[in-house]
Amino acid sequence: MRLVGKPTNLMSALRAVYQLNVVSISPPSLCTGSHTDAMEKTFFLFIATALAEIVGCYLPWLWLRQGKSAWLLLPAALSLGLFAWLLTLHATAAGRVYAAYGGVYIGVALAWLWAVDGVRPTAWDVAGVLVALAGMGIIMFQPER
Repeated sequence: MRLVGKPTNLMSALRAVYQLNVVSISPPSLCTGSHTDAMEKTFFLFIATALAEIVGCYLPWLWLRQGKSAWLLLPAALSLGLFAWLLTLHATAAGRVYAAYGGVYIGVALAWLWAVDGVRPTAWDVAGVLVALAGMGIIMFQPER
């Protein structure tokens, strides 16, 4: 079964998962304001981080697999540096950030697959993204200890 139309709205899916939580959640210290603001800021920071990582890996792939210019390695290195720096902007423990980031990375990678490679994700792909995002939400927005 293949999807038809635009990709699933991942932010709506994350909001739904977030609203299932029945305990009080404090926003990450990265953000101030409402829980929704904190969630959206964290999510969009993860998207920027994922794009930096994907670009940093895609450009060398173009060089190695498609014979593109070796000059692509320079912006690739800069993009990977940006990726590492963006991961440091989260105030929570690094291991937790890396674990939660993985869920968003999966979604962004499938969006990249569709937008750049022209391959439409399947319903199974979307289901996998939603499960990964649910895991990301559980990790990042857990109650403080």
